[in-house]
Amino acid sequence: MRVKCVLCDKIENINSDTLQAKRLRNRPIHTYMCEICHERIAEKTNNRIATGNFKLYRSRVEKDDW
Repeated sequence: MRVKCVLCDKIENINSDTLQAKRLRNRPIHTYMCEICHERIAEKTNNRIATGNFKLYRSRVEKDDW
């Protein structure tokens, strides 16, 4: 299966039998990102976390009183 990275527009071939390929076929909202871009974003995120100025905003999950 041919896929295109959403960040760098690099076209790659992935195995059509993998879970990632199935997700891309069945759910158009899922996008493909090449390994180089994925590593670059992970590295920059880890650098931002290390500075101490990084805040991760997550929605609160309220506990039910059952």
